[in-house]
Amino acid sequence: MATCNMASAASGFVLKSSLASTASPSSRIGVAFSPKNSNTSSRRLVVRAAEEGAPPATATTAPPKPPPIGPKRGAKVKILRKESYWFNGIGSVVAVDQDPKTRYPVVVRFNKVNYANVSTNNYALDEIQEV
Repeated sequence: MATCNMASAASGFVLKSSLASTASPSSRIGVAFSPKNSNTSSRRLVVRAAEEGAPPATATTAPPKPPPIGPKRGAKVKILRKESYWFNGIGSVVAVDQDPKTRYPVVVRFNKVNYANVSTNNYALDEIQEV
């Protein structure tokens, strides 16, 4: 079976874009392959793209952020989930996931540990009440 090695076929050349640039005549795009060195087995591929004189892209009108959901971090909350070990207990909010698709976005930490030696749990927004 014959094999082909592109690095050995290309001893050294540079490709330049032949497309007309609408931004500025000083923009450059190039690809360079370094020649194969018989002493080392490493191969290098250098790709350079430079756009000079182009203004940086800035967002002039950013969409407004939606209001944060759930209680703030550090707030004290009462647990309303009946099957929870900490039912009617008070804990502090560690984090709130802002993704609306998350089922249990509020992480609550407690001073007391449960039977599994765990002191945190996730709750839905309707399972907690801010104190």
